[in-house]
Amino acid sequence: MAFPTSVNNQITDAVTQSNVKVLGDAPAMAMGNLFQATNQALGNAAHNSTYAIQQTNVTAQAATTMGVAILYSLDTASTGVATKDILSST
Repeated sequence: MAFPTSVNNQITDAVTQSNVKVLGDAPAMAMGNLFQATNQALGNAAHNSTYAIQQTNVTAQAATTMGVAILYSLDTASTGVATKDILSST
């Protein structure tokens, strides 16, 4: 029994038990918040990684397209024939 007061003992016990429950739930709530924050950070890291890979692929495709365009723009056959004609005429 608690110390004597003008309040009913059942009420003081109920208030005390409610406070104990709040204090008991605090570590679980803290761990839940930590897990949620960690999961959100890991999710953001995965999304950022995926985005970076996509952007790298776009850049690589653009570089490949430009390289092929340059190769196709070189007129190698006519250059070879012209060089042969110049060298054989001397």
